[in-house]
Formats: sequence, structure tokens, C-alpha cells
Amino acid sequence: MSDQNKKEKTPRKHIKLLKRVTIASIALSTLVFGTVSADTKIQTVYHVYIDGQRVGTVDSKNVVEKVVDQKIDSLQDEFQGLSLVADNVSVIEEHAFLPTFNNETTAKKLETEIEIAAEAKAITVDGEPVAYLKNEEDAKEALKQLKLQYVKEEQLQELEARANSEEPLPALAEGQSRLLDVSFNEKVSISDGKVSPEQVHSPADTVTLLNKGTLEEKKYQVKEGDVLGSIAVDHDLETTELLALNPGMKEDTLLQIGQELNVTAYKPFLTVIVKMEQNKKETIKFETKVNENSNMYKGDRKVTQEGQEGEKTVHYEYKMVNGVTAETKKVNEVVVKEPVTEVIEKGTKVVPSRGSGQLAWPTVGGYISSHVGYRWGRLHKGLDIARPSNYAIKAADNGTVVEAGYSGSFGNKVVINHNNGMKTIYAHMSSIQVKVGQTVTKGQQIGVMGSTGNSTGTHLHFELYINGALKNPLDYL
Repeated sequence: MSDQNKKEKTPRKHIKLLKRVTIASIALSTLVFGTVSADTKIQTVYHVYIDGQRVGTVDSKNVVEKVVDQKIDSLQDEFQGLSLVADNVSVIEEHAFLPTFNNETTAKKLETEIEIAAEAKAITVDGEPVAYLKNEEDAKEALKQLKLQYVKEEQLQELEARANSEEPLPALAEGQSRLLDVSFNEKVSISDGKVSPEQVHSPADTVTLLNKGTLEEKKYQVKEGDVLGSIAVDHDLETTELLALNPGMKEDTLLQIGQELNVTAYKPFLTVIVKMEQNKKETIKFETKVNENSNMYKGDRKVTQEGQEGEKTVHYEYKMVNGVTAETKKVNEVVVKEPVTEVIEKGTKVVPSRGSGQLAWPTVGGYISSHVGYRWGRLHKGLDIARPSNYAIKAADNGTVVEAGYSGSFGNKVVINHNNGMKTIYAHMSSIQVKVGQTVTKGQQIGVMGSTGNSTGTHLHFELYINGALKNPLDYL
């Protein structure tokens, strides 16, 4: 083109092409291509750009529009219901002498490089778009479904109805609860946006995305030499987070080569804050008052006034963050029934021959070699205690010796009546150090461990009776 022609060009006009899907589709092969030189008349041509980069020049906007139509139509079945546009294409109109253009080359390049976007609605969190949906109704439905994970539909409807009413809230009856508010901790809005059609999601997928911070669940395949700690570090996780993502796995779990682990650390885009109030009925525990009574034996207790629980109604307000109670506030409480204090008389009178009811271990250490129960086809009535630190046998509680001597299969045996309904028996001793009628105190030595009578080795056979009934000493020691 000559310098003269360049000077005579008219100013260019910039045209932004935003072609929608409603334009009819025409096959690219029907376009008229060719390189043409204009005659002496001024001719209009169109310079085509993609994202600001020049693609070529055509003699008609129809060339561009038909390429766009064809591209959009090829995607229509895959992305039904979406408004598709060629958002990255622009055209500059020019009037000039002897312009050059190439429809075919420009169309082919345009077809290769053009990108089709979808007009959508973006859910924006704190100023950043995080999810795209087909329309505003879908966006609102996704946000509603996110809230419905933590409240019921009827609660949400009631809350919305109250927001449009000027009537004061009625008082809560006993056992009633009420939703006060459900909101997002972040600043949330819905705005227009253009995005790749693949990024436009349904309300259900959007709820998953907002909950997890991602739709993609990443997996990691265990390799030789891997340990939980190294896998966690490689994926920016704490070991506890990695374990939480893989239920049933523990820190000492043996990893297998080829095993797949979940390694997606979910960080929700939105935090749902729910505020509730509730009027609850609660019991008031009664207090217990113990009076010492010197006229009663030590170890004896008598209830002189039965305790009774009281009742109250308590008005609470709760704040829950993503379903977890984060704050509980007591607003008010009303006592419906006062509790009744339990009164107990506790004996303090000490009589050396009367036991306290709390038995002491009858040897110096040792272990239980045989328990109360059936063995060898018959009932074994006591505990066998063997291997003590020394062989001293001690009275388990205060009492009076009622038997002391050799007694058949028991060998050397001592029986102590603790004068409170309890009686203890000590058998197989090598020697006895007390006499019948003697008063003994808890912990006093009454003999030496041995293996007399029917015994297979040195040990103490220890039995307990309460009001004549055999008992397991372990329940009272």
C-alpha cells in the first residue's frame, strides 16, 4: 500500500463482537474465501483480534459471525441451557483504499483460537468469585441448600416470615426451640460473570464445592519408603488431618505399597452461622448434708431426710458454626421446684472390736493366685494370695477372734467377727499369734503365712461373709 493511500485512510472504528447462541449455524465451507484488491473506491475491511492479538483481516463481519456460530453450535448439546458467547473476540472496522484481506486464513485461525464462554452468575465470597451457576435462581438455591444442611426447611421459612412481620416474638414454652438467625460468616453476593462452560455447576455440585473448597478429591498412591508423616508434609497436611481424611487409619497402621490415600484437605469457602434459642427443663441436683453422730458406731450411716431433685426451666441461646456449637449463653432461668437436701447421720463412735466395714489387704503385698469361683468341679470360696513381701498375716478390720487353731483342710485357721455383720477367715497359716476372745485392730498381725491343711504351696486363703452370706472380698478391700 502506498504512502499516499495510508494518509488517505479514514479513522478506524473498534467493534466488540459478542455473538450469542441464537444466531443460525452456517457451515464454514460455505464461506467465500480469497485475497482481493479493491478498486479505486474506498472499501471497508475488518481486522479481527483475539484477546488483543491480531488474527487477520476479513471483508465482512459475517465471516467472523459464522465461525462463532459454528463454534457455539458445536457445544450446544454438551452445555444445554447455558448462554454461550465468544467473549474474547473483537473486530476493528477500517475504511481504506486498496486494503488487503484473507477470509479463509483468518477464519481458520479464528476457528482454532476462539474460546467460547458462558454467561453465568457468580457466587462471590469476600470479593472473590468461587462458584458459577446458570442463573440467579440456581445461585440462590445453592446458598439455600447450604443453609439447609444445618437447619430445617420449616425453620427457614418461619424465620423469613418473621423478618417480614412487625409482631414481637412470643415467649417460648417449655421444651420449645426457635431459629433466631442463619447467615454466612463471610460477605456473600451474586454477580454477573463469564466463565468456561465447564466451570458452570449445578446447585448440588456448588454446595459440595462451598463445603469442601474443591470438587476434586485427590488420591495418593503409597510408594516404597513412604510414611504417614512424609505423605502429610508433601501435601501440606498435619498427620492428624491425614488420619481424619482416611477413617480407620491410625498412626501405627502399616502402609502397603500401591495403597491409595485421600490427601485433599478441605477448607470450606463458606461458614454457616446458626443462632438458636431454647427453653429447656432441667433437674436441680439435691445437696447432701452429713451430720456426725457420736451415739452411732463408726461406719454406720442413716438417712434421716431423703433428698429430692428440683426442677427449673432455662432459656438458652446457642451459636453454631458449621453445625458445631461454638457458644452457649444462659439468658434466664426459673426454678419450678426447689430441691430437698438429703440429710445423713454418720456414726463417729469407735469401738475397737467393731469394724469400719472397709477391709484392709490382709498380707504385705502379694498377688491373687486364685479367685472366688468354681474350680476343679467345686466352689472355691475365697481369695488365694501368694508371694508377699513377707509372710505376716494381718487382720482386715477391727474385730473379735472367734476361732484360732487347726481346722482340717484349712490347716491353721483364724476367724474374726467384726461385729458389724462381717466375718473373715484366714487359713493355711504356719503359725497363729492370737487367741479366741481377743480383740484385734485393723492391720494387727494375727499369724504367719504357710501351707498347712490342703495346700499346694505357701499362701493365704481369705474368705469374707456378710450376715452369713459368702461375698467376694475384692468388692470390699
